[in-house]
Amino acid sequence: MTYQAILYDVEDAVATVTLNKPERLNAFDDEMLAEWADALRAADADPGVRAVIITGAGRGFCSGMNVQAEAAGEGVLRTEATVATRRHSLRDRVHPIPRALIQLEKPYIAAINGAAAGAGMDMATMADVRFAASTARMGMTYVRMGLIPGDGGCYTLPRIIGTQKALDLIWTGKLITAQEALEMGYLMAVYEPDELLPRVKEYAKQVAKGPATAVQLAKKLVYRSANIPFDEHLDMAQMAMFIAQTTDDAKEGPRAFVEKREPQWKGF
Repeated sequence: MTYQAILYDVEDAVATVTLNKPERLNAFDDEMLAEWADALRAADADPGVRAVIITGAGRGFCSGMNVQAEAAGEGVLRTEATVATRRHSLRDRVHPIPRALIQLEKPYIAAINGAAAGAGMDMATMADVRFAASTARMGMTYVRMGLIPGDGGCYTLPRIIGTQKALDLIWTGKLITAQEALEMGYLMAVYEPDELLPRVKEYAKQVAKGPATAVQLAKKLVYRSANIPFDEHLDMAQMAMFIAQTTDDAKEGPRAFVEKREPQWKGF
């Protein structure tokens, strides 16, 4: 696929997806959503990619759906259509992104450079870890449109910041600062705007240099264990450990420790 609404590049085993409609704070439409989902699938399939960054061009990260288009009945929700044809609007247009992320075992890192509102905050919440510029603002602003979080936010956000804080953000639709988001545990760190992407890329490259099989198995184990009994988690951990032990990296780690040197990870 040729990308117009996003930018996609790979450097040092890190793929960077940049939402690229800065004139409207990267509000998404069908074109952007399709390209975004395709880029995630491409990164997942590329053995040369070991970490993925999502960020936005210009002043915004993602302002969610295009409100002007929605008001005209021409947006993602297609309010002019019948209930029968509209009932799969999110599944067919927006949900390919979270569904692609369910399959993505590689670390997925958000660099929130500006406004992340409504579905834009939902999209940031889908990341494994999040960093933000000090000037960024975030909000679950669906309620301001008379809507509910439709892109997974009611599932993911409480798991990050807790039920009480998540409901407060969802019920009020208020915007919070990057510092407030950091204090409630939503963000890993806050940087000055010109430092954000370089620092996030530095972090992503560090993760990408690690033993890829172990990193990816650990991510899967964390997510798959969220809603199962501890005994089942231990069974899954046993299987994941068995796979990790078969890799060259599992031999290299102890060898490097004994030889007092940095390990040379192969990723397999």
